[in-house]
Amino acid sequence: MAGRALILFAHGARAESWKAPFERLRGLAQARMPDVQVSLAFLELMEPRLPAEVARLAQQGVADITVVPVFLGQGGHVLRDLPLIADELRAAYPGMVIKVVGAVGEDPDVLNAMTDYCVAAAKS
Repeated sequence: MAGRALILFAHGARAESWKAPFERLRGLAQARMPDVQVSLAFLELMEPRLPAEVARLAQQGVADITVVPVFLGQGGHVLRDLPLIADELRAAYPGMVIKVVGAVGEDPDVLNAMTDYCVAAAKS
């Protein structure tokens, strides 16, 4: 296996329009990392689900995947559900490195950007 991928992992929703900001984020990330496949995967209600996306990437020969939970905090889905799914995927694809990082909303730079937005909104 060769190649790297970044999976932006989100909850999913019934409204298809909910996916739009995640697709924009995926496009922005892909533009900054042309040598890495950047894709979306969802916990529920939308496709592809994370196992299906990892299977697709494995078929393409991807050996190294980083999963970024696009959640504001480390709730039950990030603390319990995602680690279980990741462990199952590691067992199913032992030759693949699958790294899961913390929720995007826990990052200080992301929090500062959100604070800047909130402060600017209050001033307008």
